[in-house]
Amino acid sequence: MPTMNISLPPELAHFVETELASGAYASASEVIRDGLRHLQHEKSIRDERHHILKREIEAGLAEARAGILSPLSIADIARQVAAEE
Repeated sequence: MPTMNISLPPELAHFVETELASGAYASASEVIRDGLRHLQHEKSIRDERHHILKREIEAGLAEARAGILSPLSIADIARQVAAEE
């Protein structure tokens, strides 16, 4: 496994130390690796959401170009979305 030296601002260094003191991790490297795995997972989710949004926008544009339009107003659509939440 490659070794990297990193610099952390005091608040992140304190967080790592707190996690070590809790006993949840055996080393600072474990804390950093876990944090990076979480970051990687969040980025994957964000990328997938972006892909879905782009696909839906492209589908909507294709429908609009084909003349397939909703009779609903933006306010009607907003009310439907709010009711679903």
